[in-house]
Amino acid sequence: MSEKNLAAPCGIYCGACRQYLLSKKGLLEERGYKQGCKGCRIRNKNCTFIRRDCPALKKRELEFCYECENFPCQKLQKIDSYYQEKYSVNMIGNLKRLEEVGVKKWLQEQEKLYTCPKCGGEICVHDAECYDCGNKINPNIE
Repeated sequence: MSEKNLAAPCGIYCGACRQYLLSKKGLLEERGYKQGCKGCRIRNKNCTFIRRDCPALKKRELEFCYECENFPCQKLQKIDSYYQEKYSVNMIGNLKRLEEVGVKKWLQEQEKLYTCPKCGGEICVHDAECYDCGNKINPNIE
């Protein structure tokens, strides 16, 4: 799997996504889901939020939204606002950080952020829960 696969074009860390973690941990059926995900880049044009409506991403002219002259576009601002309100995730801030430190360092930071302090397992941003021990936690809320 490509190193960049877990760094979505829109600034989401796919490694903390419900669909990714349920699939990775074999919990889809148990949790009542039919389909998992292996990351936004693998899904290609089927990206849930941005890619299907963005010609530049669809044509692979950009790897990340921060590379666009229209950054942040209205579509990104809308989903960023939703994610900030619902999950305390700042996608635009993530993209700025990604641009600043590069993909490798950003992925390391995200992996550390979404590691459960209780058991070292993986935290799902959407459920605010460690999928290894059940610890209820949202690492984005201080």
